[in-house]
Parts: sequence; structure tokens; C-alpha cells
Amino acid sequence: MTPPKPCRALSSSSTLAPAIALLCTVALAGCSGSGGSGSAGGKKGNAGPPQVGYVVAKISSVPLVTELAGRTSAFESSDVRPQVSGVIYRRFFTEGALVHKGQPLYQIDPSLYRASANQAQANLLSAQATAASTRIKADRYKPLAAIEAVAKQDYTDADAAAKQASAAVAQQRAALETANTNLRFTTVPAPITGRIGRSLYTVGTLVTSGQADALATIQRLDPIFVDIQQSSADLLRLRRALASGGEVATSAAVSLKLEDGSDYGLTGKVQFSEVVVDQTTGTVTLRAVFPNPKGLLLPGMFVRASFAQSIDNSAILIPQQAVSRTPKGDATVFVLSGDKAVLRTVTATRTVGTDWVVTAGLKPGDKVITEGVGKTKPNIKVRPVPAGSPQKIQAPQKPGQKG
Repeated sequence: MTPPKPCRALSSSSTLAPAIALLCTVALAGCSGSGGSGSAGGKKGNAGPPQVGYVVAKISSVPLVTELAGRTSAFESSDVRPQVSGVIYRRFFTEGALVHKGQPLYQIDPSLYRASANQAQANLLSAQATAASTRIKADRYKPLAAIEAVAKQDYTDADAAAKQASAAVAQQRAALETANTNLRFTTVPAPITGRIGRSLYTVGTLVTSGQADALATIQRLDPIFVDIQQSSADLLRLRRALASGGEVATSAAVSLKLEDGSDYGLTGKVQFSEVVVDQTTGTVTLRAVFPNPKGLLLPGMFVRASFAQSIDNSAILIPQQAVSRTPKGDATVFVLSGDKAVLRTVTATRTVGTDWVVTAGLKPGDKVITEGVGKTKPNIKVRPVPAGSPQKIQAPQKPGQKG
């Protein structure tokens, strides 16, 4: 009996092993492909039309707020100037301090003016003595002229001399008042109450009456003015709207934003409007007055003023997220027509808070889509619900679970 050849049996086993492994791999790949193909070939679930939220348009009264550039200016401003000539003898104030009306600021050397006042006083006394003497003489001549004891011409001359002496007394009294006034002007007082700036003249400087340069400047800063520039075209549009009855005037309370972008905090009121248009800028100046108790606002500061000049009683407010812009900049919204979304062009030129003010393109009762705008296209069917309604979200299905 011939024994089997082990080398041949081993060769057969090593040849079949790779083949079996290859068949298993192909079978598994076929099973996997069949499962995936079945899943991919299955029908997708129908989600239905997208759900959108809408609001109903209605008429609202909207204040038309305008934001314009402005500049602050002092409520009162006065240049301190000398009214007599002389050398500054003394300064009584601290630069930058608050001074009060009538408070002495400078002392001009009063020596010459005091001497002039004394001389005027002496001249007045002399004139008064002469006037008394001539009046007594005229009174004595009067009865004598009546009985023709003296010539009537002598009485006439005496009476005229007495009247001239009285006029001289009045002249000397006026000269004395002038001299005393000049003496008083040697003390330069504060013309208004306010904050005084730096002194442009020091002690020992010669100043003259009527000089062009001021000694110092005083400014009253509480309250303070804000001059606002508005274009004449906007003002014309406002007046036409008020005349047509579409808008009504309102009390213009003004709020400010400072140069750093912060709010001033206190509100002011428009006081008046200029009656002429600046030919260089085409603007009209509106002046508002603001309280400034802490002195935060200083003259010359640039600010942004916001105020309502009128109220539009026929405007429609819609949330800002409902409005889209075309490449040309036109404002558009989606409006419901049954269960379809219709794209409509509207006029929206300004905002109030979180809403756009629509002045054309919508009418009361229109349903404007405000939620789900991003997934809405013109003339597609949608599932409208009032804005703010909760959306129905289905839980995700597990693998192999049927919907």
C-alpha cells in the first residue's frame, strides 16, 4: 500500500485558502452593497411646504427722527475790554474760574483819573459860587429897575449873567460825573456771570480805550446752545408734508451723542430756526438749548443731535428681518397670497428701533413674512403661521427605523 504524499496535500490546502478568503470578501461586499442600494433606492420622506411666520401690517403713528451734526456754543459770551486807557495795576481773578457779574477783574492805574475827578469837583464848587453871586446881584437889581433907580439894561445884564453862571454849574457837574465815571472804569468788572478764560494781558501792560483785543473772555455754559445744520431740501420736504396733512408737527425734544459716541444723558429743546439759508452750504441752522450743570459740554464741540420734527400718522412698521435688498438697493418683502409667498417692492427709507418704516408698497391687513424668509422663494407654497409660533421639529430616526 502506497502512502499519500504529504507534499501534494499541503499544496492543495495552501491553494484553496486564498480563494475561500476572496469569495468571503466578495460576498460581504455584495451584502453591504445590496443593503446600501436598497436604502438609497428607497423613497425620501415628503417634508411638505416650509413653515413661515407672518405679521399683519397695520397703520401706526411714527415719530420721524432726524440725526444731524451740530456744534456747541456758549449761551452767553462777553469780551472783557477796557473803557479807559492806562497801565494794568492789578488782576483780581484766577484764570478758568467762575466769576460773577460786577466782580472786579482788573485794576487800571487810577491816579490820573482821580486827579481829574478832584479838579472837576473844584471847578463845580467855583461855578456854584459864581452862580450864587450873580443870582444875588440880579435879584437886587430887579426892584431897583422897577422904580427906575437903575437902568433896565443893567438888570437885564445881571439876570443874563446869573443864568450863564447856572449853566456853567450844570456843565461842571456833568464834567464831574464824567470824571467819576472814568475813575470808576479804572476797575474793570465782569459784564456777565460765567467761566472766564485766560488773561491775554498781564500786570504792567498798557491798555487803551476801544482797543481791538479783549483782556479776557467770559462764557456762560449752563445752559448751552447746540447749533444744528439741516439741509434746506429736508426742511422743504417737511413743510410740504405738514401742509398736506400727512404729518403733524411735534415738540422737538433733542438728544445728543458726544464725540466719543456716548450719549449725553440730558435732553434739550429746539429753540428757534434761522429764516435764511446759508448760501455756501445750503443748510438752515436750528438752535437747541441744553442744560449743562456739570460743564461737560464746552463751546466748539462737535455732537450728533437726534430729534423728531414731525409724526407720520400713515406709516406701517415691520420687523427689519422681513426686508431684503435687491442689487439696486430696492427694498422687498414677501407677502402672503393665500398659501403662496409673493415678492413685493416697498419703500423703506428709515428705521425706528428694530422696525423699518414702510411708507409705500403695503396696505393695512397685508400678511408680511418675517420668519423663514431665508428659505422662501417667490411664488412657492408655504405653511403660514403667526410670527412667534413654535415650529414642529421631528426627532431624528434611528438607522433602519421606518418613518
